[in-house]
Amino acid sequence: MDNITAKIKSYLAEHNLLNKKIIVAFSGGYDSMCLLDVLNKLGVKLAAAHLNHNWRGKESLADAKLCEKFCKDNNIEFYSETLSDDVEKTETAARKARYEFLERTAAKLKAQCVFTAHNADDNAETVLYRIIKGSGTYGLEGIKEHRGIFYRPMLDIYREKIDEYCKLNNLSPCYDSSNDNTKYNRNLIRHKILPVMENINRDVKNALNSLSQIARDENTMLDELLPDLNNLRTGDFLQYNPPFQKRIIHKFLRQTGIDYDREKIELILEFITTNHSAKSGITMSLSTNLWLFVNASHICTIQKSSKSCTVTPIPCCGHYPTDDGIFSIEQFTMMPTKFPADELYMAYVDLSKIKFPLTFRHRQEGDYIYPFGAGGKQKIKKYLNNKKIPQYEKDNLVFLCSGQEVLWAAGLGISEKIKVENKPTHMLMLIKK
Repeated sequence: MDNITAKIKSYLAEHNLLNKKIIVAFSGGYDSMCLLDVLNKLGVKLAAAHLNHNWRGKESLADAKLCEKFCKDNNIEFYSETLSDDVEKTETAARKARYEFLERTAAKLKAQCVFTAHNADDNAETVLYRIIKGSGTYGLEGIKEHRGIFYRPMLDIYREKIDEYCKLNNLSPCYDSSNDNTKYNRNLIRHKILPVMENINRDVKNALNSLSQIARDENTMLDELLPDLNNLRTGDFLQYNPPFQKRIIHKFLRQTGIDYDREKIELILEFITTNHSAKSGITMSLSTNLWLFVNASHICTIQKSSKSCTVTPIPCCGHYPTDDGIFSIEQFTMMPTKFPADELYMAYVDLSKIKFPLTFRHRQEGDYIYPFGAGGKQKIKKYLNNKKIPQYEKDNLVFLCSGQEVLWAAGLGISEKIKVENKPTHMLMLIKK
């Protein structure tokens, strides 16, 4: 067994993919034809996916036909699409369209993973490109070996060895003439910049790949040491020095999949340090539905949702399904000895002076309460502020009300008007969803 085949077989076993259906991104070039041939000879359940970028006219059509013929001759399932002329002819647009096509194909052909034929040369070129662009240390990790459904089993195999495999196995890959066009950054690095660098260090590709591995190892180690920003105590965050704070934010943004750059990291850091003493808390939009919340106590993320306006009428004792769970109001007989296992809120109250019907709902403008033990009337806004309820939680709270008067704030407290002096008349309970 040759070295490339042995490495790919080992990779399949390591990632538990020997019995999975695999889509190979098949351009027809040396790298992808080598990968497809190796996998086919190993007896893996395969399909080849070819995307005609439609950049090179007849040459692109010829490549597509070569790919289809290779698959037919080797009994490999083949699927192909051609990009619309409307797709912008840039490296970035092509890459985006290519990965969308591969994800679509995997779903269509019911495959569990997609293999791409990125190799060690590709990784070295990527690291150098990112250095030139001013990437941070995470960018120096280079091409990810595994991301989602995408796997890259040839990342430690150099192009020279791949070419040798193709010759020894009588493969006839196509050659993309656009690979010679140095107007594309990748080609400029490959054909112009790296050869000059080899005058300084003949093993510059090995050096770049070594740097990639070092960055990967050190970032992994640092990520294990970094706390998670979500639900971090504000005081704890502020104790770290600014570089460490930025790394915490950076880790958080990567884990949540939010696009970021240095400016966004600086903006979030400024937001936290500026609002760290806010009692009720302040929110900052991170994406369409995700917000960052900061107050004097903690830092967390919240999902923004529209305020519920549902009002549940409570005409008498009984059990009432609501948007927040099951609310029940029952006449008091004796203390229960066993409570439901679900998350719940309970209160024993005296409703002898309260008239039905009541309502169970979220807060509204004009609501007020006579807080138990406070000796006076308060607007619900002030009541919640005194309870130090974070701003983002206020719209999620539920109340038992008589008109605009709050009798019970579930989980927070009762009104002075329904306090028990001798014996409870009713038991209130909310079993939350």
